[in-house]
Amino acid sequence: MPRRDSAPMGAPCWIDLMTSDVQRAREFYTELFGWTAGEPSPEFGGYFMFFKDDVPVAGGMQAQPAQEIPNAWSVYLATDDVRKTLAAAIDGGAKILVDAMDVADLGAMAMIADAGDAAIGMWEPRAFSGLTMLGETGTPAWFELHTRSYDDAVRFYRETFGWQTETAGDTADFRYTNGTDGTTPFAGIMDATAFLPHGVPAHWSVYFGVDSADATVARLGELGGSVVQAAEDTPYGRLATVTDPMGATFKLVQPPADITA
Repeated sequence: MPRRDSAPMGAPCWIDLMTSDVQRAREFYTELFGWTAGEPSPEFGGYFMFFKDDVPVAGGMQAQPAQEIPNAWSVYLATDDVRKTLAAAIDGGAKILVDAMDVADLGAMAMIADAGDAAIGMWEPRAFSGLTMLGETGTPAWFELHTRSYDDAVRFYRETFGWQTETAGDTADFRYTNGTDGTTPFAGIMDATAFLPHGVPAHWSVYFGVDSADATVARLGELGGSVVQAAEDTPYGRLATVTDPMGATFKLVQPPADITA
C-alpha cells in the first residue's frame, strides 16, 4: 500500500496503547512486530512511540490505577477542527471522555464515547500527521467498530466525522458498513449484537498486518500473549484475535494473497 502524507478527514489516523506494564509492552511489541520503541517523553507524561523502519506506527503510555480499562488499544480519527467535531459528537449523542486539548504544536485531541458507547479518539493534526504507513507487515492494516447500536453508529460517523459509507453486508447474520474517502474504504462498522459477549462493551479494534497469522500467533504465545480466537481463513484474509501479556486485545490479518493451501 502506498504511504500517505496524511489521513483523509474522518479516517483513522493514529493508534495508541494504554498499558499497566510499559516495559513489558515495549518488549512484547518490539519482539512480535519488529518495532523499535522510542524513549518516553516527560513532557507528555511518559508517552512514547513505536516505530517500524523508523516510521511512527503507534503510541504507548502507562495506564493510571484509577482507569477502569487499563490495558487497551485506542483509535483516533482525523479532523480539521477537534473542538468543532467534539461539539458535533455531543449533538449526536456522544459523551466526553477526554475534553479537547492541544498537544504542544503536534496537534489537538479529544476522546469520546460514541452513540453506542464505544470509545473513539479524534486528532487534529498540526506538526504530527499520525500514521503514514498502513497495510504493510507489522503496521496497522484495518480498523473496525463492533457495536450493538449499528444503525445509530453508522449515522453517528456519517454526521460527526463526515464519512461516506458503503454497505458491505446487510443480512440477518452479517451487517457491515465501510467508511470511505469516496473511493477507498478506511474502516468498518459491524453489527455485533448477536456475538458480543454480555458485559463486553462496544469497542474499536485494530488489525495488524502479518506475513503469517499462524506463525505470529505461535510467537505471541512464546512472548506471553493469549489467543482469544484462533487463526481462521475468511474472505478478507486469515484472521486471529489475540491479547498482549497485560490483556490488551488486538487482531492479526494475513492478506488473502499470502494464504497458501
